[in-house]
Amino acid sequence: MKAGFVNIFGKPNAGKSTLLNAFIGEKLAIVSPKVQTTRHRIKGILTEPGYQIIFSDTPGIIEPKYRLHEKMMQAVKSALEDADLALLLVDLHDDWTESDAIFSALRLKVPALLVLNKMDGITSEKLEEARNYFLGKSYVREVATVSALTHTGVSELLQKILEMLPDGEPFFDEDNLTDMPTRFFVGELIREQVYQLYQDEIPYHTAVLVQEFKEKTTLVKIMADVIVQRDTQKGIVLGEKGRMIRELGTRSRQEIEKFLGRKVFLELFVKVRPKWRDNDLHLREYGYK
Repeated sequence: MKAGFVNIFGKPNAGKSTLLNAFIGEKLAIVSPKVQTTRHRIKGILTEPGYQIIFSDTPGIIEPKYRLHEKMMQAVKSALEDADLALLLVDLHDDWTESDAIFSALRLKVPALLVLNKMDGITSEKLEEARNYFLGKSYVREVATVSALTHTGVSELLQKILEMLPDGEPFFDEDNLTDMPTRFFVGELIREQVYQLYQDEIPYHTAVLVQEFKEKTTLVKIMADVIVQRDTQKGIVLGEKGRMIRELGTRSRQEIEKFLGRKVFLELFVKVRPKWRDNDLHLREYGYK
């Protein structure tokens, strides 16, 4: 039996969340084209005959500017401490030297498998150049190429991971997909729609707090607060005559119904909490431990 923690690290928007979802076969981590979409460490548990892999999606590695960013980087630190294997994810279209600097600074104490992502449309010459660039680095044991979005190379990557995992007994029951509660994912799905629907700085100033989650006979009743920092942002989230908040509610409800497989009644409220990103009390309340 193989069992272990495989934690995914990389720059913002390298495709970590997409890769986690591809491994698990379920949408556990929200995805958007904007950087810093992932704020928490999210575990996905893959159990099959002969192995259990606990994958962790981690926030993109950044230089902290707020207490929120510090909490995000603490999630990265905790993932470094319990990893049996590190997946170092690189966007092939990105600056490789920046990823190299980040990975070198991690000072990994476990084996690392470097994964070149977004191989679609990349020439074989460019792929070989990237492979050779990273194979010379001291922190890399092996290099793999994938397209997490199209699942190209993911099954091959899984086989490489299994070869590098230690023997051990499962950590979780075989029917567990994650260690996070359902209401966490509900809040994340709402936040994902904030990233999809609103432009510029709004998503980065926003948090979602699920205040009520009640499973009734015919539906699930959910009440959630969308937190912003300023009254002007509240006006943008609401939109003229409430048009934008209604659209946010509709999109969020549809995604939550897909996730839960049940009918949902969703109420959204917009609350102003000045400078919540630098307030430890608010951050704890919003789930940033």
